[in-house]
Amino acid sequence: MNAAVKLVAQRVALGLLLLFLVSILIFVGTLILPGDVAQSILGQSATPEALANLRKELGLNEPALTRYVSWLAGVFHGDLGTALTSGQDIAESLGRRLGNTLFLAFWAAIIAVPLAIFLGLLAVRYRDRWPDKLISGVTLASISIPEFLIGYVLMYFIGVKLGWAPSVAMMNDSMSLGQKLHAIALPVAVLTLVVLAHMMRMTRAAILNVMQSAYIETAELKGLSMFTIIWRHAFPNSIAPIVNVVMLNLAYLVVGVVVVEVVFTYPGMGQYLVDHVSKRDVPVVQACGLVFAAVYIGLNMVADIVSILSNPRLRHPK
Repeated sequence: MNAAVKLVAQRVALGLLLLFLVSILIFVGTLILPGDVAQSILGQSATPEALANLRKELGLNEPALTRYVSWLAGVFHGDLGTALTSGQDIAESLGRRLGNTLFLAFWAAIIAVPLAIFLGLLAVRYRDRWPDKLISGVTLASISIPEFLIGYVLMYFIGVKLGWAPSVAMMNDSMSLGQKLHAIALPVAVLTLVVLAHMMRMTRAAILNVMQSAYIETAELKGLSMFTIIWRHAFPNSIAPIVNVVMLNLAYLVVGVVVVEVVFTYPGMGQYLVDHVSKRDVPVVQACGLVFAAVYIGLNMVADIVSILSNPRLRHPK
């Protein structure tokens, strides 16, 4: 078997195994959560008989292993269960919320990824000069500040004082694309600032590492301009680490939006998860956790596969 194909198969198998192990951790984690689901649904005035009947109806009296196998079997068939507090189908509700989260992450990525690569290339071009120091300083400052603080600062100055964008990112299906983009302007700005620094610094470090190669010195001796050397020779050969860090940050854009969605009251998966954690709605918490884990593991798997396929030694073995 070709070495690259074998490594790709191993990464896929490892990703599926990791997702299975994460599903176990999620299920066990929800079991040890404090409180009683039946009590939170019926309230403090519920009688012991009513609580016992509800626990039996919800299957809470069954062994944990039986409940886990039943839940996992439902997941394989696309059935994530029913929300205990609202009675709504979780898969249907999650579908809408996941779509909103992906919409937010997509537009943040559209801005952050090209901007990070451009700033990384610019920092390499002016290495150790004021543009490099300015870019590094500003991006490091942005990643050092918690996203909720950035969100509140932007909300106050841009949303309240200047009125350029809404402070609450409410969105519905009747809105046009322009209206939706205007509604999510502030959360997109926060997410962009949060992930920009890491991608930019990795791009800079990866290109600088390649710049030490012998063929770069040959290109310089040929009289090629520094921009041509960076863009046509150094950047293509540093794609693998850049793709890895981009995928990791894309995973964060989907999985790590919980704080941003709560700050801006955005109707995404993060807000949906927080709302149901407070209600101790275990099936919803399990479903959200599994979806977040699948997205994170999946994007990391894609990064590994791209790194493998971009390695010429594996694509063209001797």
